[in-house]
Amino acid sequence: MDPAALRASIPALDRCTYFNTGASGPSPRTVVGAATDFLERHAFEAPAGDGPYAVAWDAIAAAREVAAGHLGARPADVAFTRSTADGVNLVAGAIDWQPGDVVVRTDLEHPAGTLPWDRLADSHDVEVRVLETERGRLDTDDLTEVVDDARLVVLSSLTWTHGTRLPVGEVVDVAHDAGAQVLVDAVQSVGQHPVDVTEWGADFVVAAGHKWLLGIWGAGMLYVDPAAHDRLRQTRIGYRSVEDSAAETYTYHEGARRFEVGTTSPAPYVALAAAIETMESVGIDTVQRRVERLTDRLKDGLGDRLLSPEGYESGLVTFAAEDPEATAERLAQEGIVVRHLPYPEAVRASVHAFNTEDDVDELLDAL
Repeated sequence: MDPAALRASIPALDRCTYFNTGASGPSPRTVVGAATDFLERHAFEAPAGDGPYAVAWDAIAAAREVAAGHLGARPADVAFTRSTADGVNLVAGAIDWQPGDVVVRTDLEHPAGTLPWDRLADSHDVEVRVLETERGRLDTDDLTEVVDDARLVVLSSLTWTHGTRLPVGEVVDVAHDAGAQVLVDAVQSVGQHPVDVTEWGADFVVAAGHKWLLGIWGAGMLYVDPAAHDRLRQTRIGYRSVEDSAAETYTYHEGARRFEVGTTSPAPYVALAAAIETMESVGIDTVQRRVERLTDRLKDGLGDRLLSPEGYESGLVTFAAEDPEATAERLAQEGIVVRHLPYPEAVRASVHAFNTEDDVDELLDAL
């Protein structure tokens, strides 16, 4: 599939000029169709056939294979979640926190990556150290100074505020040398950049499919390094998280499936698999080349209003406006969808492969 065919498959683009994929991507018909087709088969055919549970678990197993492949992981090391925030909370809830434990995070994290630690500070007397950055950049020397005696380091692979790529591999090395585990929020990376969690070396990686992958809401992914399980304490349990729910003594699944506890709809994960296959048919390299060309055009037009890096790092382009919230509202009335950011106080445009040069020029003209 080429970018033009991708664009033609997305009905929402007939109604607006869309630059808000960093919040939620518009889904192609094939992705939504995969979910609805499964729902009908599960509800109408499965009860008289193989049964709803067998059909559901087979669908989830097939989707897990696709999702794990996209992350560069083994299926056994990937659990399905409801969202990025859900994955962060699953990790936070599986660590045996003690008073005085330290979490280090950057000041570039989404609320999904800040609120769980704020709550732990209140409930478990955990210390949260915030690593300050400048214009979306992290200095690993600063990290070295604050990571000493930390239990967990939290960062995004790609910042939602500036669209900058953070040096995940370097951060993992520094954190591991200090004895800390690392949790990476990769939700802005999957779908627009190649992701290989084994190359990063992080203990945990969370993501979701409803942004750059153009999936539907409700499908998240949690990668857990096999060696990380020994440092966790599972507090949640259900018939899907154990090897044999009928056994007298329960035994958790060896892999990440221990985080999946009960009945859930496979439809979002079926759609996630379809979304991944769609984006991979376009080609992540093709996505990157097209996004780079389009963001260059947008950045040139923005001039000194640009807050994101001048060079290409991602499809997220943040820029200054006199009244960012009012600007986003005005553009929406003109059929151009962007995002107002609270920090920095700015406007963010998310440029994906389905966008065109005409889209970019329309945005610049409206500004």
